[in-house]
Amino acid sequence: MRCKTIKKLVVGSIGILVVICLYFGISSGTERVVISNEESKQLMNTNALTMMYKIEAGSGEYQVTSDTTWPQEGYVFNDRLSKCENGSELSWDDENKRVIVSTSVSDKCYVYFNVYAPIFSDYIINDIYTEDGENGLYYHDEVGTYGTLEAGDGSYRYAGANPNNYVCFGSDATSCPADNLYRIIGVFDGQVKLIKYDYAGESTLGTAPARIVTPNSSYYKGSLSNIPNYYWSGSSSNDSNTWSSSTLNTDILNGTYLNTLGSEWTSKIATTSWKVGGNTYSNITQNATPKIAYTNEIESPVENTTYSAKIGLMYVSEYGYAASPENWNTTLYNYDNDTNRNNNWMYMGAYEWTISRSSDYGNDAFRVNVDGGVDDYGVYNYYGVRPSFSLESSVVLSGGSGTSAYPFRVN
Repeated sequence: MRCKTIKKLVVGSIGILVVICLYFGISSGTERVVISNEESKQLMNTNALTMMYKIEAGSGEYQVTSDTTWPQEGYVFNDRLSKCENGSELSWDDENKRVIVSTSVSDKCYVYFNVYAPIFSDYIINDIYTEDGENGLYYHDEVGTYGTLEAGDGSYRYAGANPNNYVCFGSDATSCPADNLYRIIGVFDGQVKLIKYDYAGESTLGTAPARIVTPNSSYYKGSLSNIPNYYWSGSSSNDSNTWSSSTLNTDILNGTYLNTLGSEWTSKIATTSWKVGGNTYSNITQNATPKIAYTNEIESPVENTTYSAKIGLMYVSEYGYAASPENWNTTLYNYDNDTNRNNNWMYMGAYEWTISRSSDYGNDAFRVNVDGGVDDYGVYNYYGVRPSFSLESSVVLSGGSGTSAYPFRVN
């Protein structure tokens, strides 16, 4: 048996394709030839094995490597491309991490491996989540220690001070630009929902802000020297808290901001039915824990009103659930303390808008205060904005570890 192995590198973060050529001869009868040593997973007849890494896609140049083992993790066997010239059958033994050849003839085979590129939401649910609290993830199934405080919607939400939930979106640069850094709120109905890590500025929102604010260094956790503030309604002349009539929504978030991302990236964003019916001050913040806020904001709003669009803002209840679960029995009005601030990854330390309106008055919407508490204020006022959106359920993970230095990348 003689083996020659070639590894082909694909430029960028799209993936790596491993091509392994197997040459072998069988005198008679059908045998199952295992091209691997069961104990060490080492390729047989390594003296005859040459493994090559392609230096650059399309270059035709390869670099010799001393690798002598089958891929043990990070790759998946490509059964569509893997084939033999004379009809022998190839299969992958995932339990033992080895290739098996079924043959009755002398043959020449090509074995392909692709980089493991899972559906992003599946990866979070199946690979990152193990149990509540591990890796900062909580499954909101109303079971376990914090079950009675959970949303009960079957979502997987990140909570705590600083979980590894960073994503680079809108850029393929090796080092993710600060303006392209987002964080994962959670997985909802098979879609990964993101929020911009820091406040959006004129470069992405495209409309002159109502004012520029110098952040309070005692609270602010981001890196901006100045934070642009915008009207919830979109302009000082509009005092309606109807989200469909807000030009912050229609012209800025779902207009300029969306166009700035470019068609390649906006195609990865799902159109979402945003819950914008609103509820009372008491039901959303003053007497509301995250669970109560979720019920009144999402499940039983005062008006059953939705708005269909790609981009929105965070919900009040999402902000509440981003805190450590020990804080979930605190009303959102009282999130204005060090314990809640320091253990809530979504808190950024400046005034900012949520998407939720108050039903007590026709011109109020809910905001997160500089100290972390939640209340409502007139939509003709101006605060920071962090766009939020859900990715299409088909979006796949292509790399990264979820830290701010090495955020997740999507393909």
